[in-house]
Amino acid sequence: MRTPATPATQERIILGIDPGTTIMGYGLLRIVGNTPQLITMGVLQLGKMGDHYMKLRRIFERVLGLIEQYHPDELAIEAPFFGKNVQSMLKLGRAQGIAMAAALYRDIPIHEYAPLKIKMAITGNGNAAKEQVADMLRRILHIPEENMLPQLDATDGLAAALCHFYQTNRPHLEKAYTSWKDFINQHPSRVASETSPRKTSARRKKDDSL
Repeated sequence: MRTPATPATQERIILGIDPGTTIMGYGLLRIVGNTPQLITMGVLQLGKMGDHYMKLRRIFERVLGLIEQYHPDELAIEAPFFGKNVQSMLKLGRAQGIAMAAALYRDIPIHEYAPLKIKMAITGNGNAAKEQVADMLRRILHIPEENMLPQLDATDGLAAALCHFYQTNRPHLEKAYTSWKDFINQHPSRVASETSPRKTSARRKKDDSL
């Protein structure tokens, strides 16, 4: 397993996966400081395999192979989309689970994101088309047009990785305030500066009345 990134190096690798039993997409990002860099992306073709359980075995082997080759620090995986076809959902859930099992087998932390959240993180639109996601990734990561793959499953996997980078790279938010008194205690100077104009205005009115 890859040594976890430290504040001194700020370098880590994220493996993103778009699970599927026909095509599994994946993408790897290297994070250097605050900059994501594309390592590789690709797909695992499973359409020609008739046995569902052999597909699951192939997914496990491929994810394990990616982990051993690139030594990612984290796995970001797209959560199954809940549709009306129960059998399809069951198969997709198994595909996701077996990919997660491969990561767990190598002690890789797992982070799961809904499709809407991933699209929102990349494009700002939770209903964006796959083509829009792919185009935004190309622009953000400066991927040459000739290096883009025709299978959008690859960019979906890459999008999961970039979404995770955005989620974990946010500035730490201030502690939530439980009351106005709590806010005053934490920011006394701000309160004073905001109330000063009101006092000045009150003095002016008093002077005018004299």
